[in-house]
Formats: sequence, structure tokens, C-alpha cells
Amino acid sequence: MINKLFGKKMGMTRIFLEEGKSVPVTVLKVGPCVVTQKKTQPKDGYDAIQVGYEPIKDTKINRPMKGHFAASGQGCFAHLKEIRVEDAEQFELGHELSVDIFTAGDLVNVCAISKGRGFAGVMKRWGFGGGRKTHGSRSHRIPGSIGCSAYPSRVQKGKKLPGRMGNHRVTIKNLEVVDARPEMNLVVIKGSVPGSSNSLLEITKG
Repeated sequence: MINKLFGKKMGMTRIFLEEGKSVPVTVLKVGPCVVTQKKTQPKDGYDAIQVGYEPIKDTKINRPMKGHFAASGQGCFAHLKEIRVEDAEQFELGHELSVDIFTAGDLVNVCAISKGRGFAGVMKRWGFGGGRKTHGSRSHRIPGSIGCSAYPSRVQKGKKLPGRMGNHRVTIKNLEVVDARPEMNLVVIKGSVPGSSNSLLEITKG
């Protein structure tokens, strides 16, 4: 039994519950993920399966990868990921893993690369209040003093400063599955998830 699949973020919308309440949701296109390799304890030191997601043309990959994908007999894929399992032998190469592992009411963790915001100051990056807005002030958006002069005479590690914002791995936990539609490979999640549209997501049952 697996508890993880991969997919893409389609976008956000809203749905209305039976009592008429509007709920913001994110639509995810999940799977199907195809088993492309089995890793076992005697050979690899751990049990896992490698899955491929998002089929692509074989002209976009090199010959070694073509040979690797040929074992599953399901074509080539843009993404290869591993899923830890208790017994890899119960899976067959070419087997498809679909959305049916998720049902409405499940709690899932969604992991993705957040949107890159570029170089940002402390007000945008960390929510600083900024300096005075009065006439003559020269410290509207600067961080201000960042350390003492005599002791310790250096900037402490972890000090919040300007820098690159976003574009790192983010996990949002305990998101509720509002609806799952296996025939369309869609999962509807309550709330927002990290990443931009069409970004790769990792969905794990909590």
C-alpha cells in the first residue's frame, strides 16, 4: 500500500457546500504514476518503487534513459520519483498508481517548490514595519541597526536581512481533500498549496 503520489497544480477556484458556504479550493491533477523500477532490500539496501509521471516523447531523452523506461513498457516520463514501501515485490513494472488512494475527508501533506520572488527587502521578505514616514527620514524601508558595535561586534547568525525570497521546498500539512475524481485524475484540496500553476507537487496522506 502506498500513501504518496505526484501531480501538478492546475489552479484555484471555489466550491459551495450543501449549506451554501463558499470554500476556496485548489485543483490538482494527480497521476497516473507508472512503476518504472523496483528497489529491494537485498539488492539496494531498502524497499522502494520508482515511479514516472507526465509522459513525454522519447525524442526528448537520451538512449540510456530509453533503455531504463523500456522495462516498464509504458513509454517515457518527464519526472522520476521514489516512494518508500514495505515490500517492493508486490508491485509490477508498468503498474499504474491512480487517484483512488485518496478519498474525500482525507488529510494530506502537499510539498512543492514555492514561487520565486527574486531579491526582496526586509519589509516584503520578513514583514518589517519600516522606518518613519515623516519629512526628513531616510530610513523608510531599510532594516536599521543589525548588531552592536563593541560586543559581539559582528552580525548574529540567522539575522533577518534582505535576500532572495521564495524558490525553496515548502510543505503544507493537514490539508483536507474535498473531492477526488479518479476518472479525471483530479483531487480537490481545501485551501492553497505552494508553487505556481503546472508546478510539480508531492501529495502524501497524513
